[in-house]
Amino acid sequence: MRRFLVFLLIWASLPDVFGQTKLNWGLRHPQEPAEWPVSRVASGLSTARPRKAGGPGLRHAGDGTYVIEGGWKLAPSSMVGEDPFAGSPDNWYDAIVPGTILTTLVHEGVFPDPYYGIDNLSIPDTLCRTDWWYRTSFRIPPEESGRHVRLLFDGINYRADVWLNGRWIGRIDGAFCRGDFDVTGAVAEGDNSLAVRILPPPNPGIPHEQTLASGAGANGGLLCLDGPTFISSEGWDWMPGIRDRNMGIWQEVRLSFSDGIRIIDPRIITDLPLPDTTSVRITVKATVENMTAHRRRVRVSGDIEQVHFEQELEMAPRSRTEVSFTPDEYGQLEMRNPRLWWPNNLGRQELYYLDLKAGAGERISHAVRTRFGIREYSYELTADVGSRRDVRLEYSPTDAMGCGAVFDNLKRRQRADRIQVPAVRDGVASSAYSESGDRALEPYLVLKVNGVRLFCRGGNWGMDDAMKHVSREHLEPYFRLHRDAHVNMIRNWTGESTEEVFYSLCDEYGMVVFNDFWASTEGFNLDVADEPLFLANATDVVRRYRNHPSIAFWNARNEGFVSDWLEMRLNDMVAAEDGTRHYQPNSRFLNLRPSGPWNYMKNPVNYYTKLARGFSTELGTPSVPTAESMLAMMAPEDAWPIGDVWAYHDLHGGQKEYCRAIADKYGDPTDLKDFCRKAQMINYDSHRAVFEAWNSRMWTGTSGILLWMTHPAWPSTVWQMYSWDYETHGAYFGVRKACEPLHVQVNPVDSTVQVVNAELRARSGVRVVHQLYDMYGKLVSSHSRRMALPANRVTDCFPVVYPAQLTDVYLERVSMYDSQGRELSLNDYWRSRAPGGSFRDINALMVATLKARVTGRTNDRFVFELRNVSDVPAIALKLNLREPESGARILPACFSDGYFTLLPGESRTITLEADGKRGYVSVEGYNVPGQKLVWIK
Repeated sequence: MRRFLVFLLIWASLPDVFGQTKLNWGLRHPQEPAEWPVSRVASGLSTARPRKAGGPGLRHAGDGTYVIEGGWKLAPSSMVGEDPFAGSPDNWYDAIVPGTILTTLVHEGVFPDPYYGIDNLSIPDTLCRTDWWYRTSFRIPPEESGRHVRLLFDGINYRADVWLNGRWIGRIDGAFCRGDFDVTGAVAEGDNSLAVRILPPPNPGIPHEQTLASGAGANGGLLCLDGPTFISSEGWDWMPGIRDRNMGIWQEVRLSFSDGIRIIDPRIITDLPLPDTTSVRITVKATVENMTAHRRRVRVSGDIEQVHFEQELEMAPRSRTEVSFTPDEYGQLEMRNPRLWWPNNLGRQELYYLDLKAGAGERISHAVRTRFGIREYSYELTADVGSRRDVRLEYSPTDAMGCGAVFDNLKRRQRADRIQVPAVRDGVASSAYSESGDRALEPYLVLKVNGVRLFCRGGNWGMDDAMKHVSREHLEPYFRLHRDAHVNMIRNWTGESTEEVFYSLCDEYGMVVFNDFWASTEGFNLDVADEPLFLANATDVVRRYRNHPSIAFWNARNEGFVSDWLEMRLNDMVAAEDGTRHYQPNSRFLNLRPSGPWNYMKNPVNYYTKLARGFSTELGTPSVPTAESMLAMMAPEDAWPIGDVWAYHDLHGGQKEYCRAIADKYGDPTDLKDFCRKAQMINYDSHRAVFEAWNSRMWTGTSGILLWMTHPAWPSTVWQMYSWDYETHGAYFGVRKACEPLHVQVNPVDSTVQVVNAELRARSGVRVVHQLYDMYGKLVSSHSRRMALPANRVTDCFPVVYPAQLTDVYLERVSMYDSQGRELSLNDYWRSRAPGGSFRDINALMVATLKARVTGRTNDRFVFELRNVSDVPAIALKLNLREPESGARILPACFSDGYFTLLPGESRTITLEADGKRGYVSVEGYNVPGQKLVWIK
């Protein structure tokens, strides 16, 4: 560390030399206040929330485990000193655990809500340069008296020293490494005082404060040196600097009781004899520890539903033993007709439980319940094999488990197309993989689940929440929105959403995870300074989460490679500690296409002709939310005209093309509502175009596309398919339309109607229809054809002929119906033949009127029919559920469609899932002012 500080001093004295480097060291000093963003209103007031009821306590979580909750206190070390037990903590803040330092200080009213306006600027950046003390107390439950006790931390940031009853217990290093301490000799029968000193990251950096003039600034800075932490919290182009850098006890603290025998990190391996999925071989492994001073005869037993298995072993005092249950020794672990876990839209997300117990004699000392899914991942990619170049391979890491790491990424080679390929490691048996003659996707990566190719469509989570609000209650609605948008993959960008609830929800909602570790762009962001710490955190993450069926990739670095030392060890570690997933060393170039672009694409045909190749983990376009969401993140005075507060919420210089397109296509916005109304037209079309471009070459040139981003970490104006408050604006419904499992679309390159069947069953007798309407809703032409649709592929149907008599602005509609006439997909495109692609003609359309009636209800699912009773099309219709009296939005509320068109006299059936919420449904659209429709009672 001292050498690094000396280097910084030298660097600061040589600006001419280091000014030429491409590496991003961040700001050398904070911007002057005159360079900060300016608001048109005064900073928000800090308001203390009601204090939490109850004092210190333990919540029984089952199997001898108790969560320490309530009664936590927080104070800066400058107030406490070196001895946290010296005085009463009555004048400390009431702390929120799990939570960050800033979570507590905002809740206590010390600082305003950093998500609103530019109130984040009123919070000092010294929070991340300060040591903080947490303190609480607890009593051992009487029924656990005399047993072995372990104190467990699920996650702190960045480092922590732990003290119990005046004794130093140990240290935790890194935000993603668990703390596990034997405190049997330190606990007391009465009150126990626990104190945790949180130490800041060594290199917190200095945030850049976004303005219209200064733009987004550099992404991150010094914090990247610290590796296993939330590197974006220094500030990125989609989030400002978070003043505490997410320091604190951000996950649960627990006590675990046993009789001295415990189970550590069970590992469940499910092996399908692919392509056959009618049976599965399950292997269960775990570490068993004898913490006592005596030799023990230990019985370890397991149950998976009706399947039971057990064994006995002799254990020396204070020793650990690896225990393994394999189908060869325990035949009942070869199960017939298993219920498989599938990604979203391909099948059900079936989940099992393993109950593993250990004890001496008849008494159970420790029990662990682990949820898992039965599935197997396999992968297709191009690699060099010995002296042979560009060999197309398929392999299952599960089947190759005995071979160790299959690929040597240090011997990677760059092809003429700039895509890199790895080499098969020397000495790896050819039985670890098979060669394929299918070169249609060379050299790109393909993911297969249960032997079936998965066309990956989804997006990045830069972080789940800027202040690490990561309760299930807060996060689950976002996963539900992903499921309903028909996407199937989430990338955990630089590992900043690495917590149990994230993976559990991915399991439940069928989101396959492309999981990064904590290093960002090679050649731009700084390399990790403490590589052993990085490796230790990565190892603990793999051990901790490897049973989640949703995780498909462990990825070392965003947009680059880690050092050779770290690359070799990560590769070997993943093979040793997991062995069922592909280790991907880089999020681009290695069997993947380059990242980006991230700005608005003026000509969407470029997505098809220039970008739709292979597998892309990042491609973005801006996405301003609705006017109501804008007013929820800033004051009306700052909301219009566009100013620095918009820039602070990420509408920086890269979005100039986007704002220009709104004005050019639909006319200069007159106010906030008009701007956001027109923006949704752009959002819908641009997000749909991204996914439809990849759809158009499904398996003939493309295998996956991840949007940058689907999920916002805070109130943003840029990369997102919904807004942080759960509002679903135009981007969401554009994604949902393009990603529907049965989808009909028009390829703008050759004007061909295409159908994407992403299901696992073929369809026959499907009628595909193409229609053209003038701007007023009059039918100009219609053509249809009966089609057979093979499973899991795109099918070209027929070319489109455009008659000359169309108006400058017109509606192109494609739809398809099953053999019984039931609608399978309907997709509308507003097109323009006017100069510059202008749609301004629709501004002259009359106001449309709609009516609705509820036609069905099942629990909290409502069905209603929406009808256009006017003589003009009703364009970009958006539905909301609203409070009965105030008219405020009720969020989240899940509607089956949005930003759609209804032709004159046309009706559409809409479903609403309200989760117990009641109010009225409203509608508004491009040419529909706000209108009440139906009551949901």
